[in-house]
Amino acid sequence: MNFLLTVLLAGLTMVGPLAIDTYLPSFPAIGAEFGATPLAVQQTLSLFLFCFAFMMLFYGTLSDTFGRRPIILVSLVLYIAACVGGALAGSLGFLLVCRVLQGLASGAGSVVSRAIVQDRFSGAEAQKILGHIMMVFGLAPALAPIIGGWLQVTYGWRSIFWFLTAFGVVMLFAVWRWLPESLAQKDRHPFHFKTIAGNYLKVLRHRQFLLLAVALGVAFGGFALYIGSAAYFIMHILHLPETSFAWLFIPLVAGMVVGSAVSGKVAHRYRQETLIWVAYAGMGLAGVANVAYTYWFTAAIPWAVLPLFFYSLALALAMPPLSLIALNHFPNNNGLAASLQSFIQMTLFALVSGLVAPLLFDSAFKLACGVLGCLAVSLVAWMLAQAGEHAGLREQR
Repeated sequence: MNFLLTVLLAGLTMVGPLAIDTYLPSFPAIGAEFGATPLAVQQTLSLFLFCFAFMMLFYGTLSDTFGRRPIILVSLVLYIAACVGGALAGSLGFLLVCRVLQGLASGAGSVVSRAIVQDRFSGAEAQKILGHIMMVFGLAPALAPIIGGWLQVTYGWRSIFWFLTAFGVVMLFAVWRWLPESLAQKDRHPFHFKTIAGNYLKVLRHRQFLLLAVALGVAFGGFALYIGSAAYFIMHILHLPETSFAWLFIPLVAGMVVGSAVSGKVAHRYRQETLIWVAYAGMGLAGVANVAYTYWFTAAIPWAVLPLFFYSLALALAMPPLSLIALNHFPNNNGLAASLQSFIQMTLFALVSGLVAPLLFDSAFKLACGVLGCLAVSLVAWMLAQAGEHAGLREQR
């Protein structure tokens, strides 16, 4: 049963990444068909990410009130409709509208999945399940641009949106058929605006929660830099064709899969804080190696992507414990806390990939420095959160 649940939840978390990464190889083709500049086409990604992050703010709370299952089902129906609209778009403006709707509908799976794990598991078992979900979920960013590149070359960019439609239909059927409700009626929160607003304020005023969410989100921002720069990095810096996105995404995601597997395996053996410190050391070494290589050498395969494998491996090792430490501050508001955590993470992802990446993606060295900068900010947030935790423990004594 845990295996089926893991696969279903991982599939739901893949909905958003597939919508982000599959059409990246089609940026030049979309621009050519609609006579749009690269910056205008980039907005189909930026608007999606901001809407994706915005709705994450509400999905957890809605699932706390109406249950996990109904929210997922409704969001998948809207997602499928937006994908069909994207496939039939006759202008860049209409495609932007469909991408906005896609973004609004895509975030439910990742938010509600975390809440479902918290509903059914705790402690090391929850970390293990989250690690397994991350391991399966990691296949999406690796496979998406590869599939997208071949679909683009063979059938054109519209076929990518039909592919996303088909995936949404499969997930809708799977959830309807096999995903049970995990939040009992007695544990649901009434939809009272004043109460909900008070709960949001309670979470937002929790210093350790915010610092942990920022630490996770900014560390993931290093990943986001290369996602947002993927088309330029592959085709202009590495001078590879549009079918070669695997050179970037397989190292990134292979590291994520391996790190998630390791995190799940060692969840029972080591303290969460220990794993996080080890992960920061690994990310730091990978980041420094990337800066050194791109400073001294011209970026080329495979050396330009090897540091990214080790960075994403270490990042994946840190993600489950960082996420759980933050969520454990609010055991009675799992959905709401998961929403805010996901919102902060995806807002930072959107800012980095949509605003920072275009400033850096003309240089492999600048991208490497950007990753190291993100890591430094993340480390400071983690250290401040740890200091606050220790201060709170001393006060309790």
